[in-house]
Amino acid sequence: MVDYYVFTDKGERDNNEDYVGFDANPSNNEYCFVLCDGLGGHGKGEVASQLVTEAVLENYRGKSSEHWIEQAILDSQDKLIEKQKELHEVNGMKTTLVILYINDIVAKYAHVGDSRGYYFYKNKFKERTMDHSVPQMLVAAREIKEKDIRHHPDRNRLLKVMGIEWDDDNFEIGDEIVLKYHRKHAFLLCSDGFWELITEKEMEKCLSKASSAKEWVESMQKIVLQNGIGTHMDNYSAIAVIIEE
Repeated sequence: MVDYYVFTDKGERDNNEDYVGFDANPSNNEYCFVLCDGLGGHGKGEVASQLVTEAVLENYRGKSSEHWIEQAILDSQDKLIEKQKELHEVNGMKTTLVILYINDIVAKYAHVGDSRGYYFYKNKFKERTMDHSVPQMLVAAREIKEKDIRHHPDRNRLLKVMGIEWDDDNFEIGDEIVLKYHRKHAFLLCSDGFWELITEKEMEKCLSKASSAKEWVESMQKIVLQNGIGTHMDNYSAIAVIIEE
């Protein structure tokens, strides 16, 4: 059984530049979830995040090969660049992107930027996507520790986003995660406004007590709101998926 819950909130900002979307086909055991965090301000970030989310889902619905994720990212990138030119916003209208695709055999992530995809197995955190950001690069260079990313002064400096001209493919597609039967698998997609205010241990604890994807997100949201007091909270969004036989 696949249980999911999709959530987004503008936090303490005037508008919400995050955008979430999904397409579910339970009869075929096939699902696609997309989350984007728009960049650019003055309404342009929300245009970018919505455009990319909808373009990825359109590609998913019309997919004709196993390489549809790569094609979806490239197509949505092209559409975003075209929209920038149309609106004379070549230096604006950018967005992060994270995709989760699931069928009855495997799950697969793809991402650009610092919106994250998390994987939990039997209520334990197993892996996450690696941010395309300055702090993540510093972790890789062993100059800071993983735990320092959340509060690093350069945490909003991204190395890759949708909406900049690419010399090479700027996205990353993860390895397939085999979905073993009779085991609990859980996935979380979230923007930085969400993951910066909750640790992986807290995610685990909330998951272990939750009876549904909705309950998991709502319990995590309480922690995010508590930790966000006095921070002029950013938009924060999450998509939770729980697979359990």
